[in-house]
Amino acid sequence: MATRIDPTQPQPPRVLVVDDEPHIAHVIALSMSRAGYRTAMANDGNAGIQMARAARPDLIITDHQMPYVTGLDMCRQMMRDPELAGIPAIMVTARGYALSPLEMDEALIVELVTKPFSPRMLVKLAGEVLEATTPRLRKAS
Repeated sequence: MATRIDPTQPQPPRVLVVDDEPHIAHVIALSMSRAGYRTAMANDGNAGIQMARAARPDLIITDHQMPYVTGLDMCRQMMRDPELAGIPAIMVTARGYALSPLEMDEALIVELVTKPFSPRMLVKLAGEVLEATTPRLRKAS
C-alpha cells in the first residue's frame, strides 16, 4: 500500500546536491535522505539551476569545481534570479579554496567544507543551516 502525503503536515526540508562526481553526490544525498531530508541531485551547475527551479530546495550542497558552471557561479546566478534567490548553500571543495566574505555573501554560501569530509558532519551542518535560515524549522522562543 502506498503512503499518502498529508498536505496539512509540513514536509521535511529539500536538499539539492550538486556535484560532478557521482559517488560523492550519491553519498551526500543518501546521508541527507537517511537523516530525513528530501533530496534531489544534479551533476553540474547548469543542471543545478534547472533542478533548483523544479525541486524548490531549502538548501543546496554544491561542489566548487565543476565543468561548465562552477558551484560559486551557479550560486551567484541563482541569487540574481528572483525565483531562486535566497536559497542558502554549503560549498564543498577538493582543495583548500578560500572564498572571501564578499564572494560568500553575494552567492549566499553560508559554509565552506573541505573534502574529504564526514557525511555525518555534513548532515549536522545542514541541519544547523536549515534551522537558522528556514522560518518553519525555527524553534518557538
